[in-house]
Amino acid sequence: MSRDTGVTIASRCLDGRRILLAVTGGIAAVESVKLARELRRHGAIVQPMMSNDATRVISPLALSWGSGVDVMTSWEPSMSQLDGFDAILVAPATRNTIAKHIHGIMDSPIMMALAASRGNNTPILFVPSMHNDLFDDPVTDDLLSSIMDSGAHIFVDEEEEGRRKQPDPVSIVAELCHICNSSLPARRVVAITLGANRAPIDSVRAIQNASSGRTGWAIAEYLHRMGHTVICIAGKTSVRPSFTMPDVRVDGTPQGMLSIAKDVASSEPRPEVWIHAAAVLDYFQKPIQGKRPSGDGDWTLVLNEGPKHISELSGLTEGSFRIGFKLEVKSSQDDLVNRSLEQISRYGMDAVVANDLADLASDKGPRCRIVLPDGSFSIIDDQMSMCESIESLVSLHEL
Repeated sequence: MSRDTGVTIASRCLDGRRILLAVTGGIAAVESVKLARELRRHGAIVQPMMSNDATRVISPLALSWGSGVDVMTSWEPSMSQLDGFDAILVAPATRNTIAKHIHGIMDSPIMMALAASRGNNTPILFVPSMHNDLFDDPVTDDLLSSIMDSGAHIFVDEEEEGRRKQPDPVSIVAELCHICNSSLPARRVVAITLGANRAPIDSVRAIQNASSGRTGWAIAEYLHRMGHTVICIAGKTSVRPSFTMPDVRVDGTPQGMLSIAKDVASSEPRPEVWIHAAAVLDYFQKPIQGKRPSGDGDWTLVLNEGPKHISELSGLTEGSFRIGFKLEVKSSQDDLVNRSLEQISRYGMDAVVANDLADLASDKGPRCRIVLPDGSFSIIDDQMSMCESIESLVSLHEL
């Protein structure tokens, strides 16, 4: 096609995967162009298929532009090779489509594709979109239960404006990535700390270290998309994840974050991997009661050193794979590596992600360096490569 259908690659989580995007006749079909492009941003090869009712909501030409290929709307000889797809995404999924699939009705190309995929155990994700009165019908509940009993997946958003609207494309594709990759070997339970800590000095004032949480969220999102079970322990963040992570525990204080981390380390499922990406507040003081009045002159703070979270968790995380983070200011590469090796030696880390503050503020320098216990290190150029390198450590390491 000569039309401009290019997308910016966000990850390679679906690299080379053939995804059948089945669009049925709900009004949410208007979102299918965005959905097709989001699939392609993560490396998917998208084949769109539309029901007759869907073509009344949105033009096949528009979806063809979004997917980069022609849309299938009628029976074609190529449909005899439906076992070539890695997953089917039905979005929106009308109740009529769900009911037909449960009862084995094949009166359209989409229904035949769904039946074939059920027969060869291809992953299927249904994204229902309907009014609440229809969604709350007990028959709908029975149908959705039957769908899940058959091994397929359901992804439903929260109620809004009297409807169960279709979730946003980023969330849908993140869920599909997780489903597709959860069958890969060595999927782990991963706990990741992220964000900054904030400690009060009186009832209205506080001290806080600098961390947006952007790096931690990016790693957590990528690991989720790659099929791992991710537990996020988040402090204060100035950015939000691009989709709702399934398990997030939040406490911005250093004591609260440590308490949550200890609970996670002692609970089931026990994390097999720990990623310590949070900027833990190492120094703070006990807050005074009330508010210190303005105009009282200088205020001298005496900050006491708090407990090292990595050290405090060592006994509870024995046997797990642990990745630390090291941030320095105006340090040479040798200094960064040596300080990372000190952290590895002192706390039993299996790897350290090392950054200089100047690199984080520049789009020209390396994104980070990943240091291993033997002294070897890799220079990582960008955030996508950083996430991929961390995922490789997580999945390839034998526990």
